[in-house]
Amino acid sequence: MCTAIISVDPSSPVPVLLAGVRDEYVARSWEPPGRHWPDRPGLVAGRDLRAGGTWFAVDPAGPRVATVLNGRGRMAPEEGRTSRGGLPLRMAADGKLGELDLPSYDPFHLVGAEPDRVRLWSWDGTGLAERSLGPGLHVIVNSGLEGEGQLEGETEDAYMAARLAHFRPLLAAAERPVPDFGDVPADEAWGAWLPLVDGGGVARADHRALLPLIDLGDGRVWGTTSVSLAALAPGGVRYDFSAAPGDPYAWTRVL
Repeated sequence: MCTAIISVDPSSPVPVLLAGVRDEYVARSWEPPGRHWPDRPGLVAGRDLRAGGTWFAVDPAGPRVATVLNGRGRMAPEEGRTSRGGLPLRMAADGKLGELDLPSYDPFHLVGAEPDRVRLWSWDGTGLAERSLGPGLHVIVNSGLEGEGQLEGETEDAYMAARLAHFRPLLAAAERPVPDFGDVPADEAWGAWLPLVDGGGVARADHRALLPLIDLGDGRVWGTTSVSLAALAPGGVRYDFSAAPGDPYAWTRVL
């Protein structure tokens, strides 16, 4: 149940803000953001150690940021399946998707952000939709932009609907930060956004939680394993990262 939060304000000196909440099995191994790809030395991203890709990639020279969420629809055949974790790397490095063997991918939502434009691609296993995200606040969950593909009776969709209903008005009402690209800590840079992306005081077991933590039994625990914040301006990117979701003291400055 990943979440991406995007704010676009072309009149601001920092026109694009992007928050990426990664939900995964907590036992799945990964490495924190770094320059992990010799063939793409300019990229900075966390690395998933099972599939080798990432969920949130930054090209500081672009400047570009890309993040991917699982989507809904027809799954790819097990044989020949391609990891979605390569998509943010491609988008951050090249600024475009290029040629893809789409049927080999499970459904996804991919965000590509630059200071002057933000795009969203959604693949449901049968068709690829591309749209531009204009000025304003946009929230993407696994069921789509603003939860547009939610299904009645699905527990996961009910959780996402509750998350949107609770957090979207709070984000819309919060003062939009204008992050400082100097040497200031995350709480100063991100202002009213930081307490919200740190969970907003909602318990992680609550069905509204932005940072869920759910015991599925048999030793399996699903939940938010990291949170990323990126601010894009024509001159570069500010990138902050937390590997301990909900802990206001866990934020580190990556770029």
